Order: sequence, then C-alpha cells, then structure tokens
Amino acid sequence: MHSGKNLTIKAFAVDIDGTLTENGNGMIYLPAIAKMRFLEKIGYRVFFVTGRSSVEAFVLSVFLGITRIAVGENGGVISRGFADHTILGNKELCLKGYEILKKYLSNVDFKPVFPRLSEVVLQRTFDIEEGRKILREKKLELDIVDSKYAFHINEIGINKGRGLDHALKFLNIEPKEVVAIGDSETDVPIFGICGLSIALGHSDDVVKSKADHVVSGKEGVGLCDAIDYVSLNYLR
Repeated sequence: MHSGKNLTIKAFAVDIDGTLTENGNGMIYLPAIAKMRFLEKIGYRVFFVTGRSSVEAFVLSVFLGITRIAVGENGGVISRGFADHTILGNKELCLKGYEILKKYLSNVDFKPVFPRLSEVVLQRTFDIEEGRKILREKKLELDIVDSKYAFHINEIGINKGRGLDHALKFLNIEPKEVVAIGDSETDVPIFGICGLSIALGHSDDVVKSKADHVVSGKEGVGLCDAIDYVSLNYLR
C-alpha cells in the first residue's frame, strides 16, 4: 500500500487474463501494448505476474518488447529465459490434491493449458469452497484459487506476492517501488506488497477493497486507464 504521491516507481507488475486480455477469449487489447512498451522505453521495468504458464508470459514479454522476466503459475515459477526457470511450488503435492478432489467431488477435470511446473489447473466446474474444505480436512498444505480463467491448486504459501518478491531480487527493485495492476483474487497478494495497487472496473468488490485505486475501465481498457492514472499522478 502506498503512502502518498512521493512514491518512487521503478516497475509495473501486470496480470494477463482479464487485464491485458479480454477474459475468456485471450485476445490482447492492442492499445495497452503501446502504453506498456512506452513505459519500458522511458526506463521503467514492465513484466507479467500471471496465473498462466511463466513460459507463455516470458515469450509474450519478448514479443511485446517489455522486461524479459515473468512470474507464472500464480507465483510458483519465475522465468528469466527460455530454459531458465526458478520453481517455488511443489507440483507433486498439487497432483495429490487433485486426486483427492476427484475422489470426493464430481466435475473435477484438468483444464487444457500449457504444461505446468508447480501447480495443477482445473476447469471452473465445481464448488471451490467445497474443494477447499476437502483439502483442509485431509490436512494438505494446499489451496484452490480462482483466476476467473481457471481454478488453480497451489501449495499454501505460493502466490503471486511470493513469486513477485522473488523475481524483484533479480531486478534489484523493492516491492514498494512497484505498481501492481490486476483484476482477480489471485492479484490480492501483490496488492499487499506493492507500493501502489490498482484494480480494474470489473473486479469483484473484495478485490477492489484491497487496492489503493480502482479504475472504471474493464479489461484492456482498464489497464490503459491504470497506466494513465499512474502517469498523471506519480511519474516524473
């Protein structure tokens, strides 16, 4: 959380699904790319913190011309190169959780996604609260989070905040020097550690309540609004 307009900003941590893209179809909002690349050009680091594969996010960062580091799998993996991945999460434990959910609930199925290194990704076809309850009862150190793109089984303690904190060490940047922009509950952990956090207009009320600022625009339009807000109020 920020403490006023004396904030020193060095980087932008940006979600992908529902923030850069139209949630559900994966289509990138092109005007947002121009704004992100311009920030990079004038000296700010801009990178993705996403529930998607860190490899997807890293490749996208190369194509978009922004900082070549990506936090993926909701903080479980950091990619700094095509074959340079830091894995923080325990996928084997997540697979065990999947098998238990499959045993006790119906409609628990994998979502077809790029290969994961630290988590399990499921279709949004079952009661997430019931799933969380089962994992607690089985005393598994696991949680299920909803990115609105999918349900993700993650090891407890693995979240976007932890992944971002780890990634920032590679960049020699402090969390308080980062602007976090996102739209879902998976973004709340980065809202909590960054100097400035911005939720988009379509975010749930709980997510909005955790952000320092909320823009009215949705999805890619909201990302542009967020960058404009920071540019007008904080960038020197």
